[in-house]
Amino acid sequence: MWGLIHKLGSPKWFYQLSARLQPWCWGAAILLLVTGSVWGLFFAPADYQQGNSFRIIYVHVPAAFLAQSVFVTMAVAGLVYMVWKIKVADMAAAAMAPLGAAMTFVALFSGAVWGVPTWGTWWMWDARLTSMLILLFLYIGVIALRGAFGRRDSGARAASVLAMVGVINIPIIKYSVDWWYTLHQPASFTLTARPSMPLEMWLPLLIMVLGFYCFFIALTLMRTRSEILRREAKARWVQALIEEAR
Repeated sequence: MWGLIHKLGSPKWFYQLSARLQPWCWGAAILLLVTGSVWGLFFAPADYQQGNSFRIIYVHVPAAFLAQSVFVTMAVAGLVYMVWKIKVADMAAAAMAPLGAAMTFVALFSGAVWGVPTWGTWWMWDARLTSMLILLFLYIGVIALRGAFGRRDSGARAASVLAMVGVINIPIIKYSVDWWYTLHQPASFTLTARPSMPLEMWLPLLIMVLGFYCFFIALTLMRTRSEILRREAKARWVQALIEEAR
C-alpha cells in the first residue's frame, strides 16, 4: 500500500500511468454519456406528475453528485499534501477545483430550470439549494486562494486548509432534506435502498452518473498531466520529453 502511494507521489510515474489510463477513461465516458443521454431523453417514460420536464434529472443529479464528490476528493488530496508533502496530490487538487466549480454551477442552474415547472420559481432559499450555493463559493475560494499568494506553496496550503474545513458542508448538503423542511425532493436513489423510480427511468440515470464520473477522471488526468509538465519543466525527464517531441 505504502509502495503504491510512494509511486503515485512521483510526478514522472503518475504522468506515465495516467497516459495509459486516460484513453480508457475517455472511451468509457463517451460510451456511457451517449448511452445514458439517448436512453434518458428519448426512451425513458415520462414522469406521471412532472411529464417530460423530469428529464433534466439526467444532468442535474450526476452534476450534483460529482460536485460533492470532487470537493471531498480535494479535501483528501489536501490532507495528503499537508501531511506527506506529496506534490502530485496538490497538482491533482488544483486540476480538480475548476471542474468541481463547473459541476456545482451546472447543478444549480439545472436545478433552477427544473424548479420553474416544479415549484413555480427559479430559486428558493431552500436548505439544499443554499448549501449547494455555499459549495460553489467554497470552490471559488479555493481557486482564489491558490493565486492570492506570492509563493505557490503558501497558496497550496491555504487552499488545502479551506478544502479540509469546507468539507463539513458536504454532509449538510446530503442530509439537509432530512434535517429541515425543504422543497427539494429526497435522493432519487441510494446504495442502501431500493430506487423509488421504475427500472427504465433510474437505470439510464445510473449510467449518466457513471459517465460523469468517468468524464471527471479523464479530464482530471489530462489537467494533472499538464500541471505536472508546467511545475516540473526543469526536470530532466520533462526536458527529455520536450526533445522527443521536437
